[in-house]
Amino acid sequence: MSSSDLSDSDFQDLFENAPCGYLSLGADGKVVRVNATLCNWLGKSSDDLVGKRLRDILNVAGSIFYETHFAPLLRMQGFFEEVALDLLKPDGTLLPVLANAAERRISGELAFTRVTLFRAPQRRRHERELSEARRSEREARGKLEEINAGLQHRITDAAVQQTQAVEEAELREQFIAVLGHDLRNPLAGFAGGTNILTQMHGDPKSIRVLRLMRESIKRMEGLIDNLMDFARGRLGGGIHVEPSSGQRIEPTIAQVVNEMKAGHPERNIEMRLDLPQTVDVDHPRIAQMFSNLLGNAIAHGSEDRPIVVEARTAEGDFLLSVANGGEPIPQAALDRLFRPFYRGEVRPSMQGLGLGLYIASQIAQAHDGRIDVTSDEKETRFTFRMPIGGSVDQR
Repeated sequence: MSSSDLSDSDFQDLFENAPCGYLSLGADGKVVRVNATLCNWLGKSSDDLVGKRLRDILNVAGSIFYETHFAPLLRMQGFFEEVALDLLKPDGTLLPVLANAAERRISGELAFTRVTLFRAPQRRRHERELSEARRSEREARGKLEEINAGLQHRITDAAVQQTQAVEEAELREQFIAVLGHDLRNPLAGFAGGTNILTQMHGDPKSIRVLRLMRESIKRMEGLIDNLMDFARGRLGGGIHVEPSSGQRIEPTIAQVVNEMKAGHPERNIEMRLDLPQTVDVDHPRIAQMFSNLLGNAIAHGSEDRPIVVEARTAEGDFLLSVANGGEPIPQAALDRLFRPFYRGEVRPSMQGLGLGLYIASQIAQAHDGRIDVTSDEKETRFTFRMPIGGSVDQR
């Protein structure tokens, strides 16, 4: 046997029996070649897979997630790395994998796409996202159904049809995978409907129910914004900020505190502001970050001790902190606080996806800053710190 024959044989053995799965997709997206390793993983032959599309061997949620997130990413930049997918085996069980893909173009035209698959036995990020989002969607739907039952006789035929359309959309299992895109428009319509009903009905019962509806809408908008910010942070290179100069930050802080006090009148929130100069920040984003930190203190802090908000400058930095009393955060939880979809030990009444602190940390990073946490028997304190830079004294 010649050396060239041996080389070809080695190459063929490396492809077929590599410790990872190989797929080659034609320009039309169909499988044109697959190695023996992947066939063995799936319990299928090469003939079973050739001619299929990648989505045909994924579970339903994974197929939608791939088509709406990673297929566009592949078309845009020509590759993706470490994408979590679930391959569907003939017996209905799932094979979790991490996928890398790269396009091969000739004279600017797509010739084929190489896909490499690695086993991933651990639960991955997108599975946690789907699970948490489904649970939050069910809770939100239950709230809406409860409110709609009390207003059924007051809503016009058009509003009923709109509500039914929203509910039908929410009942689709795949809706969660594209939550941020599909829910914004009907939610805006629902908000508009509540505004109209507010003008039409002034009796105390209607006012109370409509207020509950607006609170539910605001909560759902927050979930959507968090999911979209999460997607932008992970797939878009971070959260974008547009700092403004010469604008005082105290009114922004006070507005968030007042909003929280209105929603939680029983909680004591103290403000201590000492800012001799302006701070160049993106005010809506800082308000979002501060609202997450303050909401976290309200949710987890001791109800019989005040929450203290401090804003000051020190050694060329702007510091904004939120402190609350209560049980200290365990070290194991501190290490994971800013991870997405991590909620720690929460009360049964608490809602959310576990994205608030993650997004707050991303906003801090976008301002070239960071959020530090200290927690002991005395207090738990979250501190946002960022360099002031060229801020100008306005006093």
